[in-house]
Amino acid sequence: MLISTRGRYALRIMLELAQYDRGKYIPLPLIAERQEISEKYLESIISVLGKAGLVEGLRGKGGGYRLSRELKDYSVGEILRLSEGSLAPVACLDGEVNRCPRAEKCQTLPVWEKLDELINGYLDSISLADLLHQVKDTDVGPCCL
Repeated sequence: MLISTRGRYALRIMLELAQYDRGKYIPLPLIAERQEISEKYLESIISVLGKAGLVEGLRGKGGGYRLSRELKDYSVGEILRLSEGSLAPVACLDGEVNRCPRAEKCQTLPVWEKLDELINGYLDSISLADLLHQVKDTDVGPCCL
């Protein structure tokens, strides 16, 4: 499994917003500058996050973006699945139903199912609050995500 730049940036954006008071809207140019992401690329990612209800946007003076929920209510898995589309290790596990014609006789399917379960379980067990706490404890910024 390889997380794309889009997925890594989505997580960095969410972590950036997590560092501010939830009542404040953070301007897009500030997020772009602090995260060293082009505004245009940032717009495409934040649009997806907004449509899914993870962030709220406000236009005009004093506008920007903020998180819409408590930090503990966001999982890394949710953010990555939203930005990546899927975290499935193989194509046949990409949807809710395995449509592979070989699924019933596939001897390797249990391996991929267990790996999928481990990946999603692990990423879903980490909240944005956990990640922010970890970053603050280590004095390492979210640059490495």
